[in-house]
Amino acid sequence: MIKVQTARGEITISNAVFTTITGAAATNCFGVKGMAYRSMKDGLVHLLRPEAMSKGVKVTYNQEGTVSIELHIIVENGVNITAVCRSIMSEVKYMVSKNTGVEVRDVNVCVDSITVPQV
Repeated sequence: MIKVQTARGEITISNAVFTTITGAAATNCFGVKGMAYRSMKDGLVHLLRPEAMSKGVKVTYNQEGTVSIELHIIVENGVNITAVCRSIMSEVKYMVSKNTGVEVRDVNVCVDSITVPQV
């Protein structure tokens, strides 16, 4: 949880808020198939359902009141991965700052898998 001091008092924002905003912003970007989660049992990467997006997001609270975000995603086949990642970084940074008022120090995007084209 992160605490934000305003003129009217203190606001506490939970981790779930950050993961929900981050997951929604990332999956709305072109070329993103969805959030990813690497299973500890079998070591395989799984595509997460929309209600379980928080497993693909890690939020770290920094001492100066900022957050650092790490995302694990699956991209569609044939997209420019660099362009998709830049788009995600920009969108996540903007949406989290806009909706929470908390500054985002950095966004790290990990591409865990690429979808296989349907034949």
